[in-house]
Amino acid sequence: MSMRTMATRRLRRRVVAPFLALLIVAGSGAAAQAPASDLGAAIRSVGGPRSVTGFYRINAHRPLWISDGVLSPAAETLLALIETADLDGLDPDDYRPRALRAAIDRARDGSPRDLARAELQLSAAFVAYARDLREAPDVGMIYADQPLRPRPATATELLAAAAAAPSLDTHLRDFAWMNPAYGALRRSAALNGDRIAADDAAWTLVRRNLDRLRALPANPGKRFVLVDAAAARLWMYEDNRVVGTMRVVVGKPSEPTPMMAALIRYASVNPYWNVPPDLARNRYAPEVLAKGVGVLRAKRFQALADWSENAAAVPLEKVDWRAVADGRTELRLRQLPGPGNGMGRVKFMFPNELGVYLHDTPEKALLKETDRLFSSGCVRLEDAPRLGRWLFGRPLPTGGAPERRVDLPTPVPVYITYLTVAAEQDRLVYRDDVYGRDGGGALLASR
Repeated sequence: MSMRTMATRRLRRRVVAPFLALLIVAGSGAAAQAPASDLGAAIRSVGGPRSVTGFYRINAHRPLWISDGVLSPAAETLLALIETADLDGLDPDDYRPRALRAAIDRARDGSPRDLARAELQLSAAFVAYARDLREAPDVGMIYADQPLRPRPATATELLAAAAAAPSLDTHLRDFAWMNPAYGALRRSAALNGDRIAADDAAWTLVRRNLDRLRALPANPGKRFVLVDAAAARLWMYEDNRVVGTMRVVVGKPSEPTPMMAALIRYASVNPYWNVPPDLARNRYAPEVLAKGVGVLRAKRFQALADWSENAAAVPLEKVDWRAVADGRTELRLRQLPGPGNGMGRVKFMFPNELGVYLHDTPEKALLKETDRLFSSGCVRLEDAPRLGRWLFGRPLPTGGAPERRVDLPTPVPVYITYLTVAAEQDRLVYRDDVYGRDGGGALLASR
């Protein structure tokens, strides 16, 4: 945790904690005071942190946690979330669960002032917890497009969204102020807590994966693509619901697919394949030395003089293949568009410094493998035309000039993550730690 994050939390505790303590002390003499006849007036008179009371002023002091004169079930749901905040990598004591329990219990007498105190205490605790949860930990996520970086939320934003929810209790249970993947895993972890309660390693693993999902923005977009490199699978989301999925091939352990958040901006139809220099050195140069340049010509490869846009072609026979194989010369090797091209018929581009993208592939047999770890870091698609139809709302064109660019009218976010624990129908599913980001697969081997 960064020093800035720790300082922010300490400041928040100095603001929120004294207010919670004040409510507890004030509550001890509340019964002797004349209760306010109007709940809204009671909420106005009790007061609280400026950020919270600001929401209530905007909302005409209408309660969020009270319905028909009693606390709603959402109060107990929030308390349960706070009591298990260690699962989120947070300290439950930061949100004073015992004080919250006391306030909830006192409010059961129906006193307007006790209800008002519980109302404000619940809102203050919710805001503190939700804001801390929205602080993304450093898990190695690359933000190629900065607007996709998780951002903090104001108290008014959080409370207004909760007030607008059809069901506050469902809003809390689904972690609706986070991204949908976080809510699904957190909910499954809580439901299955008894099964792993004695296994510290399992809890640690769950927390690591929740942290990876905290690194995704809370509002990932109306439509977005999620790729899980550990599962070697892609999902298409609309309105926070999965509308399609497919298998993918991801990077081999020696060349892992990075975690990244970026915007898909265009498709490149009939692409060239620019062979990574290390692959030209380690795979193709030895093949030429053993079999001759005919093996490259048959696969429609060409050598280029440099990496510029209009680089001149170099006859394959003129290349010093021994120097390429030894690493003394870096060669730009390019495969022409066509059925056998390594990029297939289309690649979906989200410009980034690592040169990672989603693309079609002619090697469909690899997608039938259980462990689909064969690429040099890019993501190969089981059904690129289907993804294209979903992204563009129509089939992509075929044929035409090489590298034909088709822009998306509105860029679509893509999030590449790595989940060694995931939620499937409220069950926890464990996957091999193929990239060693959790310390290897020893834990999972026993499950």
